[in-house]
Amino acid sequence: MTLTVLFTAACADKADPKGSAPAAGAQGPASAPAPAAVAAAPSVAPGGTLTGTLREQIPVGPYVYVRLETANGDEWAAVNEGRLTMGAPVTVYNVMKMEQFNSPTLGRTFARIYFGMLTPPSGDAGAAPSPAATPRTPGAGAVTTAGTPEAIDAHVGHIARATGANAHTISELWAQKSALVGKTITVRGVVVKFNGGVMGKNWIHLQDGSGKAADGTIDLTATSQSTVAVGDTVTVTGTVRTNKDFGAGYTYALVVEEAKVVR
Repeated sequence: MTLTVLFTAACADKADPKGSAPAAGAQGPASAPAPAAVAAAPSVAPGGTLTGTLREQIPVGPYVYVRLETANGDEWAAVNEGRLTMGAPVTVYNVMKMEQFNSPTLGRTFARIYFGMLTPPSGDAGAAPSPAATPRTPGAGAVTTAGTPEAIDAHVGHIARATGANAHTISELWAQKSALVGKTITVRGVVVKFNGGVMGKNWIHLQDGSGKAADGTIDLTATSQSTVAVGDTVTVTGTVRTNKDFGAGYTYALVVEEAKVVR
């Protein structure tokens, strides 16, 4: 599924110590800085959807900050650029919440903002919220930090492992993660989830039929600049990191970064 969102300590923003004004072409009045406290309205679970009426949009290419009037009050989201009409309904898919997010470019801090995409995950139009939002009891390999997407069992059959001295299955990576930190590895699997453009990276979730859903070792997350689609069988080569904290409660016990993808 080819999607676009955001993700980095600066997301769509590029640091601007002067706190410059919103980019030219911003639509709608500039809002006052958000209060320090997070809004009282219930938050949207990771992987869910946020829907509301567009009341303001601030382009900060290649992304857009949008203020949506929802049933629970106004909410801010950051999405990929798209044709948006003021006063029209907007749905943001596959959201990831960040609190007290500072935008140097806009010179403001958002008490709560959702990073997401304007297009639904491939094949998921009209579907229920992502299973990633479903709570479960963390096990040995699970990430326990609030906000981190949960691993789900996509029921992938056995996938032939990659070849080469640095090749591993996903279960092997989980079992040997401490010894592999900082090393380059190669793994082959099926793309079971894809979040594009989140914090300046594309987030690829792979499964190869190894590992266990019960303890979270069934799923491997890789960050890359490559675009893939759910259902693709790919070979990924990247650097192993453990206990990686991306901020706003998104911490991964195991992640492969700067991954190169070969189909």
